[in-house]
Amino acid sequence: MRFDFADLRLFRHIVEAGSITHGAARANLALAAASTRIRNMEEALGAPLLVRGRLGVSPTQAGNTLLQHARTILSQAERLREDLGAYAGGAAGQVRLMSNTNALTEFLPEVLSSFLAAHPHVSIDLEERLSAEIVGLIAEGVADIGIVAGTVDAGRLTRYPFRRDRFVLVVPQDHPLARRHRVAFEEILDHDFVGLERQSAAQRFFAEKAARVGRSLRLRVQLRSFETVCRVVEFNVGVGVVPRSTALRAVKTMAIRVVDIDDDWAVRDLTICVRNFEALAPYARELVEHMRDHTAPRPTEPAPETASARA
Repeated sequence: MRFDFADLRLFRHIVEAGSITHGAARANLALAAASTRIRNMEEALGAPLLVRGRLGVSPTQAGNTLLQHARTILSQAERLREDLGAYAGGAAGQVRLMSNTNALTEFLPEVLSSFLAAHPHVSIDLEERLSAEIVGLIAEGVADIGIVAGTVDAGRLTRYPFRRDRFVLVVPQDHPLARRHRVAFEEILDHDFVGLERQSAAQRFFAEKAARVGRSLRLRVQLRSFETVCRVVEFNVGVGVVPRSTALRAVKTMAIRVVDIDDDWAVRDLTICVRNFEALAPYARELVEHMRDHTAPRPTEPAPETASARA
């Protein structure tokens, strides 16, 4: 049996995505080509690697064994590329970074752009996930670095502070909740909701919080960004939950008001987590240090009425 690196990367992507379609997209392959590769791998092995179901795929026992070896082989190949890169004029390689929605949309673009500008031979594979999922995947060695909410139990992972933000409610200026300074998340569930796409980690997080109180979100529309959520809220489609940093930018130009959410989980202390800092590739360690150097001091949050007044 012969599997090349492309086969191993594709199989890893498919298992991690839980879908041949999404795994193929991550590997930059057409669905037909990816399906053919997986079929050829199974024929070469003489056993199925995936269980195919209506909701996606999962690895068989043989598939789990292959996945473990694939991760090891690909990690070793990346380290080889890093070591040989020194002879080609500098370190070259890829960092696998996972982030929750809040950090990905609000803080990482600026930090990563300055890092990449200073490291032209390094690329970053960035994936959005729920914080709890990221912790598990970092512990398994699936990714190098994670950005997660501080409320998540990170087990034995090493953590460093990154940024602080909080989720707030944005409403149209004439909405019944517009005069409130604070509101419980459960009260928000009585109103039409403007949210993010279903696959967004933040949207899955809000849906899970609603389910915990036996409710569901009354979604009117789902969008790609928090900024767009604020814009649609302005036109009385519903209410939305966004990071405070997004909301305070939006109130400068949009007819919305900002209301604090009176739930502990709304406060977001974002942290960097790694399995073993010393075991990271040099450029991954440099990225961690870069993010730590660009950690903003925790600001004093404005009072709720100040945020509303700005609207």
